[in-house]
Amino acid sequence: MDEAGTEGQIPAPASIVPDSDSVPVLSKRARKKQAKQQRLEARKAERKKAEKDRRRQGVERRRQEWEEKLASATEEERERLIGERRETRRERVERRAEDRELRAERLKRAAELGIKVVLDLEFADLMKPNELHSLVQQIMYCYAVNGRCASPAHLWLTGCQGEIDTSLQRIPGYDKWIIEKENRSYIEVFQEHKENIVYLTADSETILEEIDPKKIYIIGGLVDRNRWKGITMNKANDQGINSAKLPIGNYLKMSSSQVLTVNQVFEILLKFMETRDWKEAFFQVIPQRKMGDLEAQDQTDVAYYDETLSTSIARRSENEGEKDVEQAGSISKKPRLVDVQSGGAITVDGGGPKD
Repeated sequence: MDEAGTEGQIPAPASIVPDSDSVPVLSKRARKKQAKQQRLEARKAERKKAEKDRRRQGVERRRQEWEEKLASATEEERERLIGERRETRRERVERRAEDRELRAERLKRAAELGIKVVLDLEFADLMKPNELHSLVQQIMYCYAVNGRCASPAHLWLTGCQGEIDTSLQRIPGYDKWIIEKENRSYIEVFQEHKENIVYLTADSETILEEIDPKKIYIIGGLVDRNRWKGITMNKANDQGINSAKLPIGNYLKMSSSQVLTVNQVFEILLKFMETRDWKEAFFQVIPQRKMGDLEAQDQTDVAYYDETLSTSIARRSENEGEKDVEQAGSISKKPRLVDVQSGGAITVDGGGPKD
C-alpha cells in the first residue's frame, strides 16, 4: 500500500498489538487450568481471612469476658483472679521453656542417631517468587514437625545460597535452628558417601520398601506447579546416584498424580520411622482430598484416617496457645505448627505450596 493509502490511519496502540515473540498463546486446557488455579487461590485467601477474623473475634471475646468478670468481682476476688492468671501465664512460659529444652536435646541427639534427610535447595532459580515463598514455608514446617517428633531425623539444608538463603534468613530465629545448613551441593557434602545417597522422586522405578539408617535421603526442594517434570530423576541419573519412590501405589490410588509437598514427604518418612507401617504413614499425612480409590480399605478405615496427623497437631496446638505463631511469622496453611525459635516428598517434581 502506498503512502497515500496509509495517510490518516491511526496505528493501533502498542499495548494491544500482540507480539508473537513475547505473548504466549495458551491452549484451552491451559486456560482452564489457569482459571482453576486462580479460583483456588481466591478461595484460599478467603479462608485465610475468615480464619484470621475468627481468631481476632475470639481474642476480643475473651478480653471482654475477662473485663466483665473483673468488673463484677469484689476487690478481694479481683486480686485473686489476677494472681491466678499471672500464675497460669508463668507456668505456661516455664512449660514452653522446658519443651524447647527437650526439643533441642532430641534434635542434637538426632545428629548422631537420626536418619539423614536432606532438602535439596538447588532449584531456587527455577521458581517464581510465590513458589519460593511456599518452599520456605514448607521448610519451616519440616523443621517444626521434626522438633516435635520423638525420634527426629538429622535434617540438612544444602544449596543454601542466593535468593533461597536470603528468604530463609528472614525467618525469625532461623539462626538458632538446630539443623545442618550448607551452601554447597549435597554431592560435595557427601562425596565420600555417594553410594549411600538416595534421591527420592516419584519418577524412579525403584520402590522404597524400607528406610536404611545408613542411607542419605534427598528430597528435592522444588515448588513448580509441574513445569519441570522429571527434573529430580534426571538430576539423580546425571550424578550417578540411586533413586527411589515412596510405595504409595501399593496402598492407595491418588486422585491425581503422586506429587506431594516437601513437608508431606518428610512427615511420611518420620511417621514410617515411628510406626514401621507405610499404610498408616500415608493415611495420617496425605490429605483425604488427594486420595482416589483406596486399596484394601473399607469405610471404617477411611473415617478413621480422615483425621490426618496435621489436623490432630493443629487442634492440640490451638489448645496450647498461639505464641509460637507470633515468633515464627505467618504460615498460610498450618500457622500454629511452627516454633522456629526452638524447633520446622516423594518430592517429586513440584507439588503445591501447601496442603
